[in-house]
Amino acid sequence: MTIDLSSLGRESSWEGVRAAVGGLGVSGFAAADTLQHLGADVIALDDGDDAALREKATLLEILGVDVRIGPGSTDTFPEGIDVFVTSPGWAPSTPMLADAAARGIPVWGEVELAWRLRGDNPAPWLAVTGTNGKTTTVQMLESILRAQGLNALAVGNVGTPVLEAVMNPESFDVLAVELSSYQLHWSQSISAQASVVLNLAPDHIDWHGGIDAYTADKGRIYHNAQVACVYNVDDPVTERLVEEADVVEGCRAIGFTLGIPATGMIGLVDDVIADRAFIPGRISSAAELGSISDIGLAAHGDSSRVPAPHVVADALAAAALARAHGVEARAVRDGLRSFTPDAHRIADAGEIAGVHYVDDSKATNPHAAQASLQGFESVVWVAGGLAKGATFDDVVIAARSRLRGVVLIGADRHLVAEALQRHAPDVPVVEVDTGETDPMERVVEVAASLAREGDTVLLAPGCASMDQFRNYAARGDSFVAAVQQLRDQS
Repeated sequence: MTIDLSSLGRESSWEGVRAAVGGLGVSGFAAADTLQHLGADVIALDDGDDAALREKATLLEILGVDVRIGPGSTDTFPEGIDVFVTSPGWAPSTPMLADAAARGIPVWGEVELAWRLRGDNPAPWLAVTGTNGKTTTVQMLESILRAQGLNALAVGNVGTPVLEAVMNPESFDVLAVELSSYQLHWSQSISAQASVVLNLAPDHIDWHGGIDAYTADKGRIYHNAQVACVYNVDDPVTERLVEEADVVEGCRAIGFTLGIPATGMIGLVDDVIADRAFIPGRISSAAELGSISDIGLAAHGDSSRVPAPHVVADALAAAALARAHGVEARAVRDGLRSFTPDAHRIADAGEIAGVHYVDDSKATNPHAAQASLQGFESVVWVAGGLAKGATFDDVVIAARSRLRGVVLIGADRHLVAEALQRHAPDVPVVEVDTGETDPMERVVEVAASLAREGDTVLLAPGCASMDQFRNYAARGDSFVAAVQQLRDQS
């Protein structure tokens, strides 16, 4: 008997549905738990085998899930499956997913499942994607929405799984949803109230199979948008994705820009955030939503410092989404003032002998590193790690006039070194190779020797961290600790 999955929601009985869940990360665990709770017969599969995974497996087995973990667990496709819910980390080329497609079995991501389970009178979604800035934007957006007095939550790729928020007995007024290209690839039904693609640059190309596929998956966030498709005026590809999207009738294209906004945009007039999109007289006037200094106070904790351009751009995008939801101008200003960024995102790591140290370990691709470098006039750049197939010519060309020196670490540091040799041969470059040991103590020593008073030593690696560190946070923590050690010795 064929089961009509489209008719199933959170109030339905899923008894008789046989569901497979691929991957037991945060989203996979949430999917397996939820589907079992709804009454489905669930098989959870993961080739990994460590203490954390075994603990999750034990919990799911207690609930009645058939859990299969360890090497070889995904070699054989489970029979009788009605739907396959995949982890964002599983590429479309993964044999089990290819097998599901060949069998005509629907493949959903956890976000697609969450959308289908929203229930009656659900909270609208304000959705954010882009190569860089997603987490900062959704957290700014959450802060703005809460300043309006709304019960809002930042969810998705930012930490709390969307599915967990949707199934929470607490009723939210609105959700600020961060979506990766992985999550969007497996999403078909989402209809956000408003959505944005912040920017686009090559990333995760190995997963998607090419830049065109990566771009197309990012563009899925605009499909079926209800009120506003927000795009980056300075990134024409994002506007093209809006033009190509099939949206709900009446949905508007809203631009954000670091320049003076035209009608239908949010931008800057001097240092004022100006709205010419969501006011009645937008053809001839603008509404003031705050100022750059409001963002700077929140982003850096220091009113004397101006926020980096990409941080301002994130704030403009968050403001546009909030205004699409009907938030007042006052709440935009108050929300930006109260926003506190996560660690490792242009975070102040201290000052020694007039040299400022900044931890932007979250800059895990060249586009993010380039944006970070633009925020400082004279920089000793700490870069390198796992490049994920990326190249560094563009970032070096854009930043070479700002570089006092470069300190390189990690498995693919030669790629950055070669780009520097091609485009900035006069910039001093030091490669730090400490073998299996943590390189940061030596990195900070070398960076300090290259820097002069007034310079910034910037950890913005442009690469992933897993060759030398557990994750980008561990890399940033190590950098901050090394700076503290140098300060104590000074």
